[in-house]
Amino acid sequence: MPKQTFFNLPKEKRERIVMASIDEFAQYYYHKASISRIVKNAGIAKGSFYQYFEDKKDLFKFIVEKIGQRKMEYLGPEMSNIDKSDFFQVVRSMYISGIKFALENPRLQDIGNNFLKDNDMNLKEEILGETLPKSNEIFVALINKGIEKGELDSSIDVKLTANIITNLSIIVSDYFFNDAKGKDYVEIMPLVDKMLYILKNGIKG
Repeated sequence: MPKQTFFNLPKEKRERIVMASIDEFAQYYYHKASISRIVKNAGIAKGSFYQYFEDKKDLFKFIVEKIGQRKMEYLGPEMSNIDKSDFFQVVRSMYISGIKFALENPRLQDIGNNFLKDNDMNLKEEILGETLPKSNEIFVALINKGIEKGELDSSIDVKLTANIITNLSIIVSDYFFNDAKGKDYVEIMPLVDKMLYILKNGIKG
């Protein structure tokens, strides 16, 4: 995470650094992203960068955290509807909100796509090791609520199910924004519903 010196900067300067970093990571995979380009585009000295961040990974993890916070602004309202809607309706709404986030924040989505495609497995394990548990916690809470309301089988392994749903969201996102690239919001909906059908009914004939 950034050093305190970063947070002591004027807001305008912090935002310039963040925007330059987002542009860089959206355009290049992590290992090809350049601190030199970032500081040039942000209008700061390269030496100053290391007063604000430990290294490129420190900056990248900060940007990933900001993306997560932004995405939660989309997902939060849907999660609060668990008492009004059934489990699958809430999950459907969350997926739709996630897609809306991607369409309305294309550079942030590009960073996520680049990260998933990157061959740096150590970086993936480190980042996902920090972010996936947070996503799993959200689904654990939703699943437990669904069980409490009698909508889900009480014998299921809650943690395993939460992990499966989290990873399904990554797979669906990767499929759409790569294999189905260029389709609009309306065209994504059948894909989401097909995934939820499998989740709800399984694959047994």
